[in-house]
Amino acid sequence: MKKLLLLFIPVFTFAQANTEIHLFDINLKNNEWVISNGKNISNNKGYDNQPHFYDDNTVLFSSTRNKQTDIVKYDISLDKLTYISNTPNGGEYSPQRIPNSRHLSAVRLDKDGKQGFYAYNFNTGKYKELIQDLVVAYPLWHDQNTLISSAIVNDSLQLNISSITPQKNIGLIKNVGRSFHKIPNSNLISFMKKNGQEWEVWSLHPKTRATKFIVNVQENQDVCWLPNGELLFPHKNRIYRYNPETKESPSIFYIFSNEEINNISRITVNKNGTKLAFAAEESPRHIVQKQLEAYNNRDIEAFMATFSKDVKVFTHLDQLKYQGKDKMRNIYEPMFNTVKNLHCKIITRIVKDNKVIDEESITIDGKKFRTVAIYEVTNGRISAIRFLRK
Repeated sequence: MKKLLLLFIPVFTFAQANTEIHLFDINLKNNEWVISNGKNISNNKGYDNQPHFYDDNTVLFSSTRNKQTDIVKYDISLDKLTYISNTPNGGEYSPQRIPNSRHLSAVRLDKDGKQGFYAYNFNTGKYKELIQDLVVAYPLWHDQNTLISSAIVNDSLQLNISSITPQKNIGLIKNVGRSFHKIPNSNLISFMKKNGQEWEVWSLHPKTRATKFIVNVQENQDVCWLPNGELLFPHKNRIYRYNPETKESPSIFYIFSNEEINNISRITVNKNGTKLAFAAEESPRHIVQKQLEAYNNRDIEAFMATFSKDVKVFTHLDQLKYQGKDKMRNIYEPMFNTVKNLHCKIITRIVKDNKVIDEESITIDGKKFRTVAIYEVTNGRISAIRFLRK
């Protein structure tokens, strides 16, 4: 089995943002979709992602516990979470039900760098490897013996069609993405293809291997399909809809006002079109609060973990003072180690989209002053701070 390539490392390790799985009821009334009964079903500090409807009452997803990522199932009627796998030497991602089976599959990333594709017993969690000599990244079952996936081939993601028995892998298309779905009322599969800096949705016929362009969704990497043949794709806190039949411009499906729903991804709908699930990043409020608590506790590692690698720090709103975590560490670590009286108190806080505006009272070595700090959060990390000192 091939070792994990650097291309894929950021997806499953240090670039993970704290995400939660949200579940909603959806139904069509008078030709309008109604979304209701929203619930955070993961409610877990850390990484929760890749929801998949095992059936209409069960959602599978990947969830981090004890510094490892395992497969968890959520029983909708009982409102209960149960872990299926327990893999101390690695973690599972993209769990899916294997067609015509009670069991499921997942991509597993081991701590030694091995990345494999495995089947898991739904009841016991016991596993076996399914595909040799192919580093599967994002899979979709077409039928019980056929897998459509993007796999790591020569430092890029390539669309592959794999048969399980006999084992055979056929590479078709380069520069594909992570979102694969069955297109309702057809034998087609949709996949994502990158064109420059934008993503396009294409269809694939697994038997004839014919492909066809559907729509450009710009920077959005995730889509899913409603049973009526409409395409859904998220952007920030919104979901858009697109009808390939009419080919009209995408329109708003729903806008979420909940502060806890940001940068929606990995969207999916159950077979009957009555449930909607997706991953969303936690509120920027929590990320900035973690930064504040780490500052007051002088915990340099926890403090640095809240910032992006290329974080920018501005004074007077628009004057760049410095950039990068290394520079930030060189400033804050000595201060945490030597300053006797160091504390920051929030006087007022405002959250707007991906920005948090704090009026702060800061104490350094007995001297107090006030400032206004504007934190910008991108992909679960603070990417910019703008200070306006009073």
